[in-house]
Amino acid sequence: FQSVCASCHGAEGKGNPQLGAPNLVDKTWLHGSSEEVVVETISRGRNNLMPAHKDFMSEAKVHILAAYVYGLSGPDSGAK
Repeated sequence: FQSVCASCHGAEGKGNPQLGAPNLVDKTWLHGSSEEVVVETISRGRNNLMPAHKDFMSEAKVHILAAYVYGLSGPDSGAK
């Protein structure tokens, strides 16, 4: 996370509105909260704002990162 995501989403995952990088630790899921959607977002990017990471991250690393991001919002996040 620190080497790939923190430059936009912040070291704590709280986002950066000036860049359009959403907060990843709150209970708001812009595109859905399933593991499948989080993996898709990391792999393919979103709306030309978040770059796709599939070209430089292995599938296994994408899944690990997705699990980390999913866990940032905590057990009471409403994530499904």
